[in-house]
Amino acid sequence: MTRLVISPADSVRINIPFVPAQVASDNDEFDFISSYVDNVADKLWLVNKRIHDNPELAWKEFIAHETLTEFMKTMPGWKVTTSAYGIETAFSAEYDSGVPGPVVSFNAEYDALPGIGHSCGHNLIATASLSAAIATGATMKRFGLSGRVILFGTPAEEADGGKIKLLNAGAYKNVDVNLMSHPGNLSDNALVRTAAASFFKIEFFGREAHAAAAPWDGINALDAMVIAYTAVSALRQQTKPEDILQGMITNGGSAPNIIHAYTSGDWIVRANSRARANELVKKFKACFEAAAIATGATLKITETPGYDDQIPNWALGRSYRYYFNKLGGDIQEPHLDAVGTSASSDEGNVSHAIPSLCPSFKLDSEVGGHNPGFAKVAGTKESFLAALRVSKALAGTAIEVLGSEEYLSEIKEEWKKSILTAQDTF
Repeated sequence: MTRLVISPADSVRINIPFVPAQVASDNDEFDFISSYVDNVADKLWLVNKRIHDNPELAWKEFIAHETLTEFMKTMPGWKVTTSAYGIETAFSAEYDSGVPGPVVSFNAEYDALPGIGHSCGHNLIATASLSAAIATGATMKRFGLSGRVILFGTPAEEADGGKIKLLNAGAYKNVDVNLMSHPGNLSDNALVRTAAASFFKIEFFGREAHAAAAPWDGINALDAMVIAYTAVSALRQQTKPEDILQGMITNGGSAPNIIHAYTSGDWIVRANSRARANELVKKFKACFEAAAIATGATLKITETPGYDDQIPNWALGRSYRYYFNKLGGDIQEPHLDAVGTSASSDEGNVSHAIPSLCPSFKLDSEVGGHNPGFAKVAGTKESFLAALRVSKALAGTAIEVLGSEEYLSEIKEEWKKSILTAQDTF
């Protein structure tokens, strides 16, 4: 994770003392949230452990789906929809106060990685969002707050982007704010910006021939891939430090004595904004187009839905920071704690559709995510308790949104400006 520079103008704009709208005179709501989470912690631990100990790959998260939805069915007042929006392992659970008001949602991730289990800590993401959602619903009922809270089960973050499918299906259409969190091995941060990512399958089609007897009769698809690979490597010399070009050859031919008629590869293009990623993709594609011209091979580029960069929301981050620090956290002032990472998430796509917050929280791990050692740490009781602390701060933020029209208006106005003024630097 690389710290990024915030402009002086942004530092001035956001360095404002925060007085929560709902707890300026007392802390009843947040005290209730904290006590509620503590009271259900033992049940949440069982949910967390079952997901962690049964890692499942994208679109196959059947145990996680069952575990979370069966738990939510035991919660009074919650309406649970399994296999929501036509996605087998997605779900939604909704608590409606019965009085129109703001709508706050939480995202629960629960897919694992091939061979290394929950090495991205998605069991903790699911637990934190589950805990925050039910605490928010209970607080709404206890204090008579209007509006709705929704827990979305979002599969396949590590693959094709379950949240993108949910967005396209209209899941977030009437949602005002979306909240979730993500563990790591660095610092606790309220504001995190992930990188934008574009995903490609590259294929070259040539013509087979005997590599010794009549190579001139063939068109070498492998030569095309090698030329393109070399061109991308040369392109890296003139890209920005935040730009990342990653690729692998998945099919390099069938035998060395054949002029190869087919090759394929998988590639990822990352940048710190969607605008920058789109610019970089043009140069990236040109490498493959040039290779096709040079060899006579036919090029096919298949692009799958990309992940957008996370648009931080300073107003939401301000509230989260306040509540997290009340619980003993030490997140610094806004202009000091905004960080960027070269990792990507489909939560970024949600943040381009509605105001969103995805703070990071630190686990006691010597290694970062996507490492087997991180999966082991993600299953500990200490990491579970860290997720519960995050859930309390998320629920406190949600209650602020539900209880203050002025605060919600500020969140939305800032989001609109952020979308309009998004640049290729942060």
